[in-house]
Amino acid sequence: MGLALNQVLKVGAYVVKQQLKGVKRYPLVLMLEPLFKCNLACSGCGKIDYPDEILNQRLSVEQCLEAVDECGAPVVSIAGGEPLLHKEMAEIVRGIIKRKKFVILCTNALLLDKRMDEYEPNPYFTWDIHLDGDREMHDAAVDQKGVYDRAVAVLKKAKARGFRVCINTTLFNNADPERVANFFDDISKLGIDGIMTSPGYAYERAPDQAHFLNRTTTKNLFRDILRRGKGKKWMLGHSPLFMDFLAGNQTYECTPWGNPTRNYFGWQKPCYLIGEGYVSSFKELMETTDWDAYGVGNYEKCADCMVHSGFEATAVIDSVKHPLKVAMAAIRGPRTEGPMAPDISLDNQRPAEYVFSDHVRTAMERLKHTPKAAANSDASVYAESAE
Repeated sequence: MGLALNQVLKVGAYVVKQQLKGVKRYPLVLMLEPLFKCNLACSGCGKIDYPDEILNQRLSVEQCLEAVDECGAPVVSIAGGEPLLHKEMAEIVRGIIKRKKFVILCTNALLLDKRMDEYEPNPYFTWDIHLDGDREMHDAAVDQKGVYDRAVAVLKKAKARGFRVCINTTLFNNADPERVANFFDDISKLGIDGIMTSPGYAYERAPDQAHFLNRTTTKNLFRDILRRGKGKKWMLGHSPLFMDFLAGNQTYECTPWGNPTRNYFGWQKPCYLIGEGYVSSFKELMETTDWDAYGVGNYEKCADCMVHSGFEATAVIDSVKHPLKVAMAAIRGPRTEGPMAPDISLDNQRPAEYVFSDHVRTAMERLKHTPKAAANSDASVYAESAE
């Protein structure tokens, strides 16, 4: 298993504490998006199609740390956009570590070689490098040749410097199980600390709408991949029960409040993947979101979702409640043969609403009346773009 023991123990203790206090909904991972700007334009991404005025915005150090304090989750995953475009990112990371929170910094690694000296190895810090397969697979996914080789080269350098390094692999319906398994074999030989993998979410604004997975295809794909990994001891960076869920052996409902999102627009309702409204505080997010209106079986946009940001928290909570169950899953690995667990019916889901343009229009109107000095858009806060 590719999860750090100190993280497993601390998160487990946090969950037990919430359960004993009788808290019904609580966060596990803060999804912090300090900016949407990126130096790649991946066809499956739904984060980069904002107007330039919004892409040029970023959260300040103070805003990021306020979100960490307000939320209280034991883990902070910093995504984007490309976080390393934010010149104050190292200061943000240091501030989070100082609070004894685990930091997972997601990056395409194009700027990592230039910025690595700003960071130090720490038990609370992990580089999470985006690699969607082998050289040909990854370069096709990011629509740029040479990115895979650059990412692998700096991955090796980070490991040599003593950093904890994981990879993040998003899979679509054109993924070949044999090829993905071979990639996991090869990347594992580099001594990485974990493989995080998940099916791609069908972002309504992603340029490529043809290759998203439905739930049945997801389960069969992961069974085919995991079957090939039997006995190879891949360092999978997820809870054993989440991997069992991906293989179709657990019937889980989404826990959207488990991974709340804070970005330029505010606290995103209801989750990291769907933005259908924003509020100004974490408390307001938790208390005013109609959680029952979302999730598989409740909402059309959620129908095919099996992404870690929605279901990992469910698996973690299940693991704490049923330690013997998770122990057995960890020992035997995900079952890859036989009948699958029943899925949630979609018969009563409400139709999708398309409200993306509303909050963009509101933000653009606000920017028109915001002095430049207060807009968090000064070009000096951005690192140089990678060619």
